[in-house]
Amino acid sequence: MTKMNQLQQYLKEQSIDAAFITDPYNVFYVSGFQSNPHERLLGVMVFAEAEPFLICPKMEMPDAKNAGWTGEIVGHEDTQNSMDILYQAAQSREIELKSLAIEKAHMTVERHESLLSAFGSLSIAQLDDQLNAMRVIKDDAELEILREAAALADYAIEVAARTIKEGITEVEVMTEIELALKKRGVTHMSFDTTVLTGARAASPHGKTGDYKLKTGDLVLFDLGVVHKGYCSDITRTLALGEPGEEQKKVYDIVYRSEMAALEAVKPGVTAAELDQISRKVITDAGYGEYFTHRLGHGLGIDVHEFPSIHGENHMKMEKGMVFTLEPGIYVPGKVGVRIEDDVAVTTDGYEVLTKYPKELQIINN
Repeated sequence: MTKMNQLQQYLKEQSIDAAFITDPYNVFYVSGFQSNPHERLLGVMVFAEAEPFLICPKMEMPDAKNAGWTGEIVGHEDTQNSMDILYQAAQSREIELKSLAIEKAHMTVERHESLLSAFGSLSIAQLDDQLNAMRVIKDDAELEILREAAALADYAIEVAARTIKEGITEVEVMTEIELALKKRGVTHMSFDTTVLTGARAASPHGKTGDYKLKTGDLVLFDLGVVHKGYCSDITRTLALGEPGEEQKKVYDIVYRSEMAALEAVKPGVTAAELDQISRKVITDAGYGEYFTHRLGHGLGIDVHEFPSIHGENHMKMEKGMVFTLEPGIYVPGKVGVRIEDDVAVTTDGYEVLTKYPKELQIINN
């Protein structure tokens, strides 16, 4: 059953006349058309009992067709009221729309009001849970793309290991990594590449800056690529020269924490159990207060997507789910270590998509 068929079946089961999908990630998921429309209207109108159509800026209509969308494409110009165009296209289906499902987590209040103004009285339902339920299970084709994306992330860490040396700046290392990836065809990163050296790595969401690496530093790399519309996300912490004893100790704790969670991954285990298993290793070692975030997050078309892997999420893992495991210890002013892998749930266990070694790598360039 295609993704579109799944949606139509859901609408029929819920007695909802249509769904209007506007989140660009979800538009790509159901249509294959990837676009960043900015303020312009982009969406797919899916009907329970009629053929869907895609609406986009008129200038992008050829791109939508080239992306493989074979249904009707409705274009709108900057001088037109795009909601009126949407309404007219929906009316052409000759279906009385009484109910419409939307992504409540994505649609702005302004756009919601414009939608109601154009369509009149509508019963609005949320579509977020259904789309999350569909996207959370990856099919074989999606898994293969995610493997390819992970391999590119591995390559990025290999470049990082070759590049770091005394005196080079974080920004210079980041530049070398992204240049090497571009030479391999990567056009977009999953997020801003992070390179943090020494005590600066104690900030979990620190920003790459003009700071020079020093021998003895631990250097944290957090990065990912967008490949064929899907994201990878990897973190490795490398040692530039021989690290100190506390650095080694912290690294070993984080390593054991990630391995404990990883070895517990299988269908039926809950997100909460994975977080608790990982967190216990760090807490028992006396560093619990320095593990300041959830264990991980879902991964796919978006780099952060459903489900959230934290201690209060009792959702059970299923075959085909892909998520990150990324425990960390962040001691302010001293040391920061995180290890992150992309993991797929298999029939009876797991597959680690990111392959770069997790053991502490001491780099002497």
